[in-house]
Amino acid sequence: MTAFTTTVPQLLRRLALLLVGTVLCFGLTACGDGKAKAPTLSADDIAIIERQAEGFLAARDRLPELATLVNQKDWTFTRNLIHGPMQEVSREMLYINQHLLPADRAEATERADNLKTALAQLDEAAVQQDGDKLRKAYIKVASGFGLYAQILPEQVQADLKQA
Repeated sequence: MTAFTTTVPQLLRRLALLLVGTVLCFGLTACGDGKAKAPTLSADDIAIIERQAEGFLAARDRLPELATLVNQKDWTFTRNLIHGPMQEVSREMLYINQHLLPADRAEATERADNLKTALAQLDEAAVQQDGDKLRKAYIKVASGFGLYAQILPEQVQADLKQA
């Protein structure tokens, strides 16, 4: 009989713990609104992204000027534009990427790398004075600017009137 009496209290204790656990689970669920909040950017992150995006977008706005230089096969001024006004694009994208949501960073980094590669190819084509490579590289640069601009958060696009 002692074996039976020692297992009943153990069973009751286990049952009580199970009931307490169940009540806690339902109680905690009832306290919440049941919806997980999506991660959002802080106001500081938005401000930093906007500040860097202004420089990025200013460089993007110079694409028509770059297209003219490419069409004229103006090797020197093409390189001057890349190494002058467009030089800071890499740094700006780096800072933007650091302040994006973690889920968006990998895609942003890939797009930034593609744009930097395209700019390097454009520069190399100008050094080689190869008109065909220059034209193809320009298309990649223009596409790269467009693709990277899409990664900017909606609020930043709206604030900078890019949407």
